Amino acid sequence: MKIISAEFVTSAVGPKQFPEDDRPQVAFSGRSNVGKSSLINAFLNRKSLVKTSATPGKTQLLNFFLINNEFYCVDLPGYGYAKAPRSVVDAWAPMIEGYIKDSPQIRVVVVLLDIRREPDERDRRLIDWLAHYGVPALFVLTKADKLKRGEMAQARQSIAKKLGLAGLPLLTSVKTGQGIVELKSEIAKRLNQQPEPVTVS
Repeated sequence: MKIISAEFVTSAVGPKQFPEDDRPQVAFSGRSNVGKSSLINAFLNRKSLVKTSATPGKTQLLNFFLINNEFYCVDLPGYGYAKAPRSVVDAWAPMIEGYIKDSPQIRVVVVLLDIRREPDERDRRLIDWLAHYGVPALFVLTKADKLKRGEMAQARQSIAKKLGLAGLPLLTSVKTGQGIVELKSEIAKRLNQQPEPVTVS
């Protein structure tokens, strides 16, 4: 998959604001401060298309980006940041579940998990929703550069076991570029597109 163009389309709180065309959608979800915005920018080969912030819980709407004029990348609100206003925290769960339930164009939800953190009930709730509505999930561990190789392998196995995953989640690091090509390849499969050729130096 080669990213030629990427542009912001709209922010939404519910189905009435969703794009009305039938283009497929790839959504990114995860806990606040998991590195979601940075990973989306890396996936799209952009430095700042998706706004990043040092303040967890900054993304509070569903943000739609049109990629290659072919599919949407959807940045879902991060969940689980207690210092956000109570009204915002209360709105996140129904907003995310509503999107999953009301968007038949979803091809995959990329579930991001910080490799340094244990999965909690919010992560499991998201996974349960995806299973309930029959939406495919792609599990991705972020910030792999924060751990040593042995710690990385151990955390990967532990998280997979705790979540009952059939396979190991993908390892990524925006800082080193680890796993970004593999992420593009996995998403291309979900979109039935050809993955971008890997150049060997």
